[in-house]
Amino acid sequence: MMFRRSLGATLLALLLSALCARADQAAASPSPASTQKLTAKVDDGLDVRFANGIAAIVENQPITVDDIRREIAPLIPQLQRESHNEEEFNQKLQALQDEVIQNLIDRVLIVKAFKKKKEGDDEVRKVPASYVDNRIEEIQNEQFDGDRSKFLAYLRSRGMTMKDYRKEVEDDIIYNYMLGQQRKSASIVSPVKIEQYYNENKDRFYQEDSVKMGMIQLNRKPGETDEQLRDRGNEIIARFKAGEKFDDLAKTYSQDAHRLRGGDWGWQKRSDLKKEFADPLFTLKKGELTHPIITPEGCFILYVEGRKYAGVQSIDDVRDQIEHILAQQMAQRSRERWLERLRRDGYVKHY
Repeated sequence: MMFRRSLGATLLALLLSALCARADQAAASPSPASTQKLTAKVDDGLDVRFANGIAAIVENQPITVDDIRREIAPLIPQLQRESHNEEEFNQKLQALQDEVIQNLIDRVLIVKAFKKKKEGDDEVRKVPASYVDNRIEEIQNEQFDGDRSKFLAYLRSRGMTMKDYRKEVEDDIIYNYMLGQQRKSASIVSPVKIEQYYNENKDRFYQEDSVKMGMIQLNRKPGETDEQLRDRGNEIIARFKAGEKFDDLAKTYSQDAHRLRGGDWGWQKRSDLKKEFADPLFTLKKGELTHPIITPEGCFILYVEGRKYAGVQSIDDVRDQIEHILAQQMAQRSRERWLERLRRDGYVKHY
């Protein structure tokens, strides 16, 4: 079934490129054998909590214990590592179960919202079959090395027919598209809000002294003295002062892992560096080199490619950062309101 024209080219393009994170997770989920091995060690309590095997009914679609277990099973080892005792583990496990159940419920409601017939539409919206075909082919290639027999064995392990799996993949495409549209609708932040946030949170934008640092490292040769090391370093400094570029000299002479990047170490705060490096480095201006710094390991020449001085950053320096923060906050609030409407208008029965 093809989309109606009212969806527009943007929807088609987004759906074509949508990455189905949940389908990837499903494809990468452990087989029933490995899941049983995991749950044999840790009782997740789902069979007792939901004795009928169903946690909720959403729009006549059941959320089953198997659905929940498939989501939480890969997370149980991390939950064990983060828990100090059995009581804490059980509390975290139940909180995780509740979160997963709500997410599965919301997913059904979101897919329903997409498929709901709009006023003036003759048919329910669907994803074109070719999109689902392409996504399934991607999953087979990415998760099963292109081996269709492995893929079909995975479906059998889940007790799914190809028709069932196609619906799951189609729903994943819809789910990711709808979430993307929701984020997009709440992504415009006004300059006034950015300025207000900056004025109310200036302490968050305090920065330490920092340097965009380059470094040339000369390793000490067997029996080499400090003076010999220093002479080698001074020869490189003389070539820099004669006009050669620091990154070219670093690629030629440096003996550390950053050599291929022209000795670039990125932005470094004073507190990130050893005192013997920080003290000489932070007295320099942009474009200057330290004298050779001699240590038991070798000789180091530090270069200042850029400087940021301690203090509150200007609003222009952090405008993009604030915009990102506010956009995330707006998207979160918008999504919560949207989900509340879907939950209010949908049929959900918890067990």
